[in-house]
Amino acid sequence: MAGWNADNAAGPVGQGAVTLVDGSAFCISLQNGDIFPHHPHGVFHQDTRILSRWSLSVNGQPVEPLGAWTPSPYQGMYVGRAVATDGRADSPLTVERRREVGVGMLEDITIQNHAPQPASCDVELFVDTDFADLFEVKEGRFHRQWEHTRRCENGSVIMEAAWEGARKGVIIRAPGGEAGPEGLVFHTAIPAHGEWSVRVTAEPTPDAGAPAQPPVHTASETVSPQFQRQQSWDATIPPVRIGNGSLERTVYRSYADIGALRIVDPQHPDRMVVAAGAPWFMALFGRDSLLASFMVMPINAPLALGTLQTLAERQGIVVDPLTEEQPGRILHEERLGVGTGLALGGKSAYYGTADATPLFVALLGEVSRWGLATEDIAALVPHADRALDWIRDYGDRDGDGFVEYERLNDQGLINQGWKDSWDGINFADGRLAETPIALCEVQGYVYSAYTARAWMAHDAGDRALAAELRERAELLKRRFNEQFWLPERGYYAIALDRDKRPVDACASNMGHCLWTGIVDDDKARQVADRLMSPEMFSGWGVRTLATDMGAYNPVSYHNGSVWPHDNALIVAGLLRYGFVEEAQRLASALMEAAEHTDHRLPELFCGYSRSDYPQPLPYPTACSPQAWAATTPIMLIRSLLRYDAHVSLGGLWIDPVLPAGWGDFNATNVDMGGSRFSFKVSGSRVEVEDLPEGMVLHRGMRPSLADVDQLDRLRPGE
Repeated sequence: MAGWNADNAAGPVGQGAVTLVDGSAFCISLQNGDIFPHHPHGVFHQDTRILSRWSLSVNGQPVEPLGAWTPSPYQGMYVGRAVATDGRADSPLTVERRREVGVGMLEDITIQNHAPQPASCDVELFVDTDFADLFEVKEGRFHRQWEHTRRCENGSVIMEAAWEGARKGVIIRAPGGEAGPEGLVFHTAIPAHGEWSVRVTAEPTPDAGAPAQPPVHTASETVSPQFQRQQSWDATIPPVRIGNGSLERTVYRSYADIGALRIVDPQHPDRMVVAAGAPWFMALFGRDSLLASFMVMPINAPLALGTLQTLAERQGIVVDPLTEEQPGRILHEERLGVGTGLALGGKSAYYGTADATPLFVALLGEVSRWGLATEDIAALVPHADRALDWIRDYGDRDGDGFVEYERLNDQGLINQGWKDSWDGINFADGRLAETPIALCEVQGYVYSAYTARAWMAHDAGDRALAAELRERAELLKRRFNEQFWLPERGYYAIALDRDKRPVDACASNMGHCLWTGIVDDDKARQVADRLMSPEMFSGWGVRTLATDMGAYNPVSYHNGSVWPHDNALIVAGLLRYGFVEEAQRLASALMEAAEHTDHRLPELFCGYSRSDYPQPLPYPTACSPQAWAATTPIMLIRSLLRYDAHVSLGGLWIDPVLPAGWGDFNATNVDMGGSRFSFKVSGSRVEVEDLPEGMVLHRGMRPSLADVDQLDRLRPGE
């Protein structure tokens, strides 16, 4: 089975398809709310499609869609009209469907009669399930033959199935409905200028597995678990006021999406981690969850801690060529449900990624600065050390100091960096690079891991380990700049191939190298110029691949498209090296792109130039919402505020360079080591209220974790 990337991406879920998401549960439907099995649609619970059909007819005709929108990530509103039974052009019957997804689904159906006479209606809701695995639905190939049973009891439809000892079930209920062989039927007469309504629920039965969160609520007077969950999230994040109203709406859309993308660790119900994205990636992904946690950390550090703890518990222990597990390695993805035999490696967890392991260590170094419990950080340090052992013993396959990847079996991912499509790594002339491959950004992540762990060792008094890791970092940086730099082109190779030849495509990956600090100062200007060149910068964002490269395709997954998260890291990298104007230009372009997508940045969009089309063109199979994209606005604002902290050293840094068009920025209820404070930014002026005791406001950039001397000077009493 191919990997979870463009290698086997499903076709588009349908023009205008509506996606709802709440944790690991999600729903995909047409604009009128209908779900059909011949589309990659459905209601999903624990990686299983529990509803493959959910379609409404009024007097034997489907509902014509008028509009659909999502008041929140887990709620959908679908408005349509019934087809007139007498053949007239206009029907007096309008249909409103209010849907909420959780563990199962709830739908309120209301039909309004605008005619001056009563209307007789036969309303039928067709329901079915195939209990298909998420992988099967995504690929459109079905491998299992469930033994299905279907029965009607007390006006409810109960559908169950068994396969190799596993059992699944779903029950559909509605008051006043007649359960039949195809679903539920309602016979009603709607008064003149009146309305009729019914509430229908679909819930997995206990045989489908214990729900990871409360089931969908059924009483109209109660608050839904999903709403309570969202309220709890909202209470932890800082409200903001931004002079640019469009930007403010984008931020709040991001807040809501991040909250909805949180999933529960089944082994620790009180612990939240961030899933990669809807609809197909509502699971724990090492790289995605780590980067998204980093990007959202200033507004919710516990989410990053939960991600680290969950990944640490699943850290590799043995050598398994099938799943590519190795001691110390951080997993690539974890799936739930009986269909995990269809997943990569044939088990619930697959480890084939080169970057999650160094990112784990780098994120731990960042989390350690934000005032979380010292015992929680200390418990993760042994896992960080095991991750560093993996870098040395398994990641660096040939002992040359660089981390390479090559899949261990022909079922695994061919490419194991963030550009993990089969054709994602290529030369300038379009030829594919051959593995083992050492990616440029992965070396940057390793550099960050070394410097982060070196600082933690130094801070704990282990000066010998700190010195050893700093030496490793400095050696890696020197070798990287010697072997990846292409002086005749003025940029870094995207990778080294199996023969250690530089893979000379001009790609966005080098922007991640700016972010990590592995780029030599004397090369940073050329990198920034190349990233912002017409070949790379589309006007909406930096492309994954330059237009003058042989493999460039603006409608590809990784060879010319624009990824918001990629650009957010590039903005942070530009600012790290002092390129303020370039960072402002790029961040503004991304925020303007969000205005064309209802203030929600998608996973990616096409790489066409802004001068060619008046809005960014959507990539057909992009996830939305998606964790990286949802955290991008937060990361952009954080970077341009130059907002950072080191709680144990008593330092808060805010030195804003927000674009003039963004206006003033105010934030309240900002968490800092368990205390709450507020700050206001107007131009370059910063006002802080209720700064926690012992914290000092600094201007300028926070010293790098590699700059031990500067950090030591910040210690209280120094």
